[in-house]
Amino acid sequence: MDRFFHSVMLVKELCVGCTNCIKRCPTQAIRVRDGKARIISERCIDCGECIRVCPHHAKKAEHDSLDMLKNFTYNIALPAPSLYGQFNRLDDIDYVLNGLKALGFDDVFEVSRAAEIISDATRQLIADGKLKKPVISSACPAVVRLIRVRFPDLCDNVLPLVSPMELAAILARKQAAEKGIPDEQIGVFFISPCAAKVTDVRAPLSIEHSHVNGVLAISDIYPKLVSCMNKLKEVEPLANSGIIGVSWSSIGGEAAGLLNENHLAADGIENVIKVLEELEDEKLQELDFIELNACSGGCVGGIFAAENGYVAKARIKRLRKYLPVSCNRLNGSIGLKDICWTEQLEYEPVMTLAENVEEAMRMMDKIDKISAKLPKLDCGSCGAPTCRALAEDIVKGLAQETDCIFLMRREIQYIASQLTKLKGFIPDGNDDSKTGGQE
Repeated sequence: MDRFFHSVMLVKELCVGCTNCIKRCPTQAIRVRDGKARIISERCIDCGECIRVCPHHAKKAEHDSLDMLKNFTYNIALPAPSLYGQFNRLDDIDYVLNGLKALGFDDVFEVSRAAEIISDATRQLIADGKLKKPVISSACPAVVRLIRVRFPDLCDNVLPLVSPMELAAILARKQAAEKGIPDEQIGVFFISPCAAKVTDVRAPLSIEHSHVNGVLAISDIYPKLVSCMNKLKEVEPLANSGIIGVSWSSIGGEAAGLLNENHLAADGIENVIKVLEELEDEKLQELDFIELNACSGGCVGGIFAAENGYVAKARIKRLRKYLPVSCNRLNGSIGLKDICWTEQLEYEPVMTLAENVEEAMRMMDKIDKISAKLPKLDCGSCGAPTCRALAEDIVKGLAQETDCIFLMRREIQYIASQLTKLKGFIPDGNDDSKTGGQE
């Protein structure tokens, strides 16, 4: 398993070095060098923000295809709740679930079912008082990875439970095994709005391995799924989740499922960072729970979604009117121990200057001195997101001071002035002293 696997990738031939991406990356994981963007793998959290802002489509996210179904004899679809918001005038989730079976899946297990179980488990853990407050949701993998690389002091605040996707995969495999199907013949596929989920499956955090075999993009299967739904003649009752589970699709849904008003919900990576910074400063300590989602609007705003996130959110809000409050809770077949992380979330020091403290302090001093020379405009013309980041790159030997166009201009102006002065001491070809003034 690749420790730094990423679903977000750069398409170099489409990149023109416009620097839009470097300014929006929350972990300063992108640089532009020699006219092309470069992603620093260990810093990337797969939030997909660079994909959103790139006007040249030079960033893309990897995902699996329906062809993977051929590798297994029994395939199970795990539709994310946000999938339901992609369809206009949908009033029955069973149409989507039956459409997935018509698309080629043998069974369907709603991720919203697992979400309701996670909500119940979270309520119990908060009530027991064993978690460090405020508890931060672990549902968004991009946020968890952001905390891991930028906010080490908050690692202990993250809810130590598997994601609804992972729990749905565990329960779906269990149901298939009860039918006598060998585990190696079972293919479990998450229908995702989010690129970070691909990374969460290929290189999971805090669990040994994922029970999901592949991640399919909603935008990829949407046209095929609509076609299958339009051809349905009979609709089998398959849905088994309620308002709490389906509401996880948009921001505030998970927090509302705790049935506790002492919570906060924030979406969009910039807003998420602001909240985490306040938490790091020991503010917001009065809250019990904080829900954070890297995508605007929540999961409905993911880069794999086929529909505008706000339109999808409105559709799901209407769809919830026809649902019960909740259909799933912790029970004898699934307990807290079955859904807890197997490993503790640990800080990944990808932004440290050096392993040796003395060396790091020496480098920090150099960075401070170089930063003082820079214009502090954070224009990005140098290929780094900020002047401070450029100073760090210079100290690491990855850039030069003259990469800054303002320092370069000063250097050119200085050289030009020196040449002008020098010209005054060099006789030109028309110097009268050579001929004594005689023609």
